[in-house]
Amino acid sequence: MQPAIVSALAGGALIGLVSGLLWLVHGRIAGITGIARVALRGPDRDWRLAFVAGLIVAGVAARAIAGAGVAAGLDTTPVLRLALSGLLVGIGTSMANGCTSGHGICGLARFSRRSLVAVPVFMGTAIATVALLRVWA
Repeated sequence: MQPAIVSALAGGALIGLVSGLLWLVHGRIAGITGIARVALRGPDRDWRLAFVAGLIVAGVAARAIAGAGVAAGLDTTPVLRLALSGLLVGIGTSMANGCTSGHGICGLARFSRRSLVAVPVFMGTAIATVALLRVWA
C-alpha cells in the first residue's frame, strides 16, 4: 500500500478515535473552531487548550517522522498565507454558527440534517474556489 494512503487511513482513524473519545468523556463535539475560540476566553480551558496543543504537536510530529512527503504542498505555501486562510475559515464558520470539522466529522456521523446540508455546501464552495483560483493564478 502506498505511504500516502497509509498516512491518510491512520490520520482518519485517529481523528475518529479522538472525536469519539471527546464525545464520550466530555459530551462535546470536535468542532475545532469552537474549541479554539472558547479555549482563549471561556470555560473548560484546560481540555480545550490541550486539544488545540495536540493538533499542533501531532502535525509537527507527523512531519518529523514521515518527512516532507506528509505535507509536500505546504513547502511552497507561505506560512502567513496558511495562517490567514485558517483564521478566515474560523471566522466564517463562527459567523455561520457551525464548524467544518464539527459538521464534517461529528455531524455526518450522527446523521445531523444541518450537517447533511452544510457539508455539501462548504465542500462545493471550496471546490469552486480552488477551480477559480487555478484559472486566475
